[in-house]
Amino acid sequence: MSLAGRSIVITGAAAGIGAATARLAAKQGMRVTLADLDLDGGAAAVAAIERDGGMAQFVATDIAEEAAVAALVATAVDRFGPLHAAFNNAAIPSHSHTAAPADFADMPTVAMHRSLAVNVMGTFFCMRHEINAMLATGGGAIVNTASNVGVLAIPQAVDYIASKHAVIGLTKSAALDYAKRNIRVNAVLPGVTKSRMMEESFAKNPELIEWANSVQPNGRIADAEEIGQAALWLLSDAASFVTGISMHVDGGYSIV
Repeated sequence: MSLAGRSIVITGAAAGIGAATARLAAKQGMRVTLADLDLDGGAAAVAAIERDGGMAQFVATDIAEEAAVAALVATAVDRFGPLHAAFNNAAIPSHSHTAAPADFADMPTVAMHRSLAVNVMGTFFCMRHEINAMLATGGGAIVNTASNVGVLAIPQAVDYIASKHAVIGLTKSAALDYAKRNIRVNAVLPGVTKSRMMEESFAKNPELIEWANSVQPNGRIADAEEIGQAALWLLSDAASFVTGISMHVDGGYSIV
């Protein structure tokens, strides 16, 4: 599934799934633009890629701000040429504005607004500017990180669940609108994964650790690289007839 020589934008790329995917993409010869709010993590991720001989740059980006997203895509194109691929992975976890899980009616309004601003509108802004860049140069492929709770649900996380259901809707809508214009759009739906977001959730809510260890039919949570491999397959020509799908990468969690 050769991706060598292609340009990719990856958001949420300073750690976890995004950083792992950036490393994998660079090893396959892609020119990688990493985006995140974590300046130190982003710089470290780029340095690791460059030590291995890869080509990468970091752009500090708040995806909830459309002007920042427009600048991100423009920077990627200015340095690395036509944009061939994008992995919209940036998101915030549930309970980001509350110290503890909350039932539906008790979820703070500020938490709902922030989840929708980042996870939904941020993904929309990324897709809008990526699609326009790809249309200008003949097409490309986009993968969005949703979640297995984008089609399922867990208790006390309506802010995150609603946002990830919406990401799947964005994915399907764009896939349909651009299917005849050489742009494929798909989503990966990770289960519990070793990532910065999950570590932050565990730190705030230690009871989630026991839950995470108990729900996986295959008996373990995912490594970030396993999600990245799935995303890169969807971005590659090996998936040339695949668009509009939601690919579960969750160790069988969605089966039960």
